[in-house]
Amino acid sequence: MKYCYIHTFGCQMNVRDSQQVADLMEKEGYLVTDDLKAADLVIVNTCSVREKAEQKAHSLIGRVRRLKAAKPELVVGVMGCLAQQWGKRFFDRSPHLDFVCGTHSSDRIPDMVRKVRENGGNLEDTVLREHPGSFNLRVPSSPGSVAAYVTIRQGRDNYCAYCIVPFVRGREKSRLPGDIVDEVAGLAVRGVKEVTLLGQNVNSYGNTLDNKVDFPALLKLVGAVEGIERVRFTTSHPKDLSESLMDSFVEIDALCEHIHLPLQSGSDYILKRMKRVYTSEEYLEKIRGLRRRVPSISITTDIIVGFPGESDSDFEKTIDLMEKVRFDNAFSFKYSHRPGTAAESYDGEVEESVKSRRLAILQKLQAEHTLEKNRAMEGGEQEVLVEGISKGSRDDVSGRTRSNKIVNFSGESILAGRLVPVKIVRGYAHSLRGEMLQGGVKE
Repeated sequence: MKYCYIHTFGCQMNVRDSQQVADLMEKEGYLVTDDLKAADLVIVNTCSVREKAEQKAHSLIGRVRRLKAAKPELVVGVMGCLAQQWGKRFFDRSPHLDFVCGTHSSDRIPDMVRKVRENGGNLEDTVLREHPGSFNLRVPSSPGSVAAYVTIRQGRDNYCAYCIVPFVRGREKSRLPGDIVDEVAGLAVRGVKEVTLLGQNVNSYGNTLDNKVDFPALLKLVGAVEGIERVRFTTSHPKDLSESLMDSFVEIDALCEHIHLPLQSGSDYILKRMKRVYTSEEYLEKIRGLRRRVPSISITTDIIVGFPGESDSDFEKTIDLMEKVRFDNAFSFKYSHRPGTAAESYDGEVEESVKSRRLAILQKLQAEHTLEKNRAMEGGEQEVLVEGISKGSRDDVSGRTRSNKIVNFSGESILAGRLVPVKIVRGYAHSLRGEMLQGGVKE
């Protein structure tokens, strides 16, 4: 038996790519393992969006070097955005690597592994293809899986000043709606109840298609698939959040009441420098539009602190906007230069100590808002899709509300995959505590 170890850094898109490669390697006779030392094949799926993720990837690749020294037959490869960006230069930094696979070539990894075993390493494929073979690869759900990711589009045409994605993922391309619906239907047959539609900007789905099926229309098609109880999507660009997409939260029963809508900054000056093409007031109007339709909708966001030129006043505008919106959660980061992006040449560099101070202030405020939101749910009833045994206790099961909140409550593993009515008894910083109500469990 041959064992394959895959470690994923970065976003849900990378998680999905890793699932595709794991399925391909299983067809080649490999068994996916969590034990790095037992592996015959190690693949590091990299991310270059933020410096921290890049550093972690290099650190893991360095650790694998020692394993390869003790086990020369071990095949080691990298894939993902950092692989696309670095290409053959990866071999200079990490000569123990056998292959480097870019974002459009993951379907070729089995062949690359075979060639390494036959003829040795130093293989590289970072061609950005017009029709990448990996684009329509489907991933069968694992036995007992409740939720699954489905890619609906690839690439990005929005050139935000800080973002490396358009350079490592290529231009926008949407999958055909029929292919997406067929994949979702196949997942439903295997017991999946919830699908999350993935894309660097899902809102612009359909722009490259001739049949004019836009994102709201696709949501209706997916939401109508028999057996699918819940539909989510990520991630959205505020400029493309249309009235019809906001209406979808009311019109489509399966569409969950949660949206991830990256803000990045509350300062119009910084937003303009970031090339985000919306103002803080326009963003707030989108939030108002969502809450007019669904007052209880959960809204999460991304925020960058310390972007070049960000003054104390600019930062205060971000804090002020956070107070107005009161996000359910926020993923916040210190700005780091990404090679090849417009912001790399910007003046107005913010000192690292200032970035750290601002990030601490922002994260403290968001923690208060998240706890406030969670405690407001106490005493209410929520429908929870049970995912399995809780990580915190073998006596509990864990699942998510439609608003994407994690709930832990007493229960047995047999509940996995079921929709359970739960009374929320306590709101914590990162999760909710519930009690299952008698009756009403949906298969």
